[in-house]
This record gives sequence, structure tokens and C-alpha cells, in this order.
Amino acid sequence: MDLIADIGATNARCALIDDKGKVLSPKTFRNADFNGIEEVLEGYVAQRRATDHPKRAALAIAAPITGDRVEMPNISWSFSQTQLKDRLKLGRLTVVNDFAALAWALPGLGPRDKTQIGEGEPAPRAALAVLGPGSGLGVASLMPSTDGWTVVAGEGGHVTLAAYNEEEERVIESVRSDHGHCSAERVLSGPGLVVLYTALAKIVGRGTPTVTPEDVSNLARQGEPLACRTRDMFFAFLGTVASNLALTVGARGGVYIGGGIVPQLVDALKKSAFRERFVDKGRYRDYLAAIPTYVITQQLPAFQGLRTLLGYRR
Repeated sequence: MDLIADIGATNARCALIDDKGKVLSPKTFRNADFNGIEEVLEGYVAQRRATDHPKRAALAIAAPITGDRVEMPNISWSFSQTQLKDRLKLGRLTVVNDFAALAWALPGLGPRDKTQIGEGEPAPRAALAVLGPGSGLGVASLMPSTDGWTVVAGEGGHVTLAAYNEEEERVIESVRSDHGHCSAERVLSGPGLVVLYTALAKIVGRGTPTVTPEDVSNLARQGEPLACRTRDMFFAFLGTVASNLALTVGARGGVYIGGGIVPQLVDALKKSAFRERFVDKGRYRDYLAAIPTYVITQQLPAFQGLRTLLGYRR
């Protein structure tokens, strides 16, 4: 048996893989119920049969992986990879960024696992890119190589957010006045929905409302004008950031949207300015119009990437 887990800032998703590559016993935990990743993984393994104790594990973590010590920026969790391997009595432990795991999953996604937004056709054997708002904003890319594919993991969610028009300039200036640097993640995330709603409220003279990300989403579904404008601007900003990523890595194979927010809002995204903002890059409009954009709708897509890292085929 092998252990796989996708550990975000809000939830942890765990499963086992048998020797034929089948994913078994998936379970989701709320991070707020635990004091750290060690407790989550030990608790999950303890619920399995003793004969199912994993020999290897692959973990997708919402954090930069730069050494043995892993610090998760959107939750106060950290751990040593070496110590975790010993504590779980593993023969092998592989730890990657959560969007690196998503990138590894991209070649295996079928038509039922994704929804295309707009036009475009993937170029064969071309780079792919994935980004997604959740508790933060994850970004990664997948590059063709002589022996298959190579994932490039980074922290692209923390690039400086650019304005497209005067209204967005006012929003970004408001965010800067409250938070300093206005990164893409500052707006394109669950907490970012609140930041964006609050900035728009200040601009129209409504003070500083107290809301949660769920409140903003629910208000938008109910047609509340400020929440609808927040959602519209969220999608427009996402189109710009996705477009910038596509140009930077040459993602002519397609740009994929994952994370915990957008897959729940596919219909709204289709009606939004997302795709127009994606292609609206002046002389490079035709280049971008040829690139397809997708929303990943498969449940637990990071698991597919973790399976790949452990050597299993589809």
C-alpha cells in the first residue's frame, strides 16, 4: 500500500493506493480539527487495517518546497520531511507543491474531467499551465521533455497584480492602502473575495462591511449588486493572470483552472469576462485565442498527479 494526501490550508484529503494503482478509502479532514500534518496523516493511517500500513507516501502541500523544512504560508503548520518519514515508518516520502501535483495530473485528464471555456485547440506536445484560487492562489506548469514531461513549480500567485482599467486601478490602490503589496493571491483566493468586496464597498462609499468568502458568494447568487460586481471583477482578474501565465510559459497546450472556488462556478465563469480578458493582449490576441482554457471538474485531481509521481499509470 502507498499513502497519498493533498494538504491545503483548509482541508486535507487522504487515500491509499493498492499495488494495482487503485485509489482506496479517500477521506477529507478539516485542518481546524488538527494541530498539524503529522496528526492528520497518523490519524488517517490509524483508521486503516494494520496490514494496509503504507510503505511509501506522496504528499501535495500548499507551500513552497525548498528544503527539508516545509512551512505552509496560509496555515500555521510546518514539518520536517525527514522526521515525518520516520514518524510514519515509511521507506520513501515524496513531497511536492500542491499545484505541481495538479500539473502532473494534466496529461491524464479526459473530456469528462474538464470543461472548456471559450474556443481554442491544444497544440501537440506543447507546454501546459495550471492555476487556481483556493485559500491561496496556486500556479505551476508542465513542460514537454525528451523523456516525457517536467513540472515547473513556482509561487506565481504572488506576482504583482496588474490593472486593466481605471476601476481596477482604484481597487488595487485600495488594497495597497490596507495590505501593502497587492499580489494576485491577495484578490484571487477565498480571502481575496472579501478583500475585493471590501475594496469595492469603500470605493462606492459603503464603508467596511464584515463578510466571509461564503457570504460574498451567497450574495452574488442572490443578485446583490456589489457581490455580483465582486465576482465579475474576480473572474476578469483571473483572465488577466491566466493570460500572463500563458504568455510567460508558452502554454499552447492549454491553461487549466483548478482550486476550490472556480470549479463550483463554471456557469458563471462562462458568462463572465474571463475569456475576453484572457485573449485581450493587443498584438498577441490571435496567439492567445488559439490557446484553450479549461476548468478542472474531476474530483480530487491532485491524486492523479501523486499516483504519477509514485510510478503508476492511468
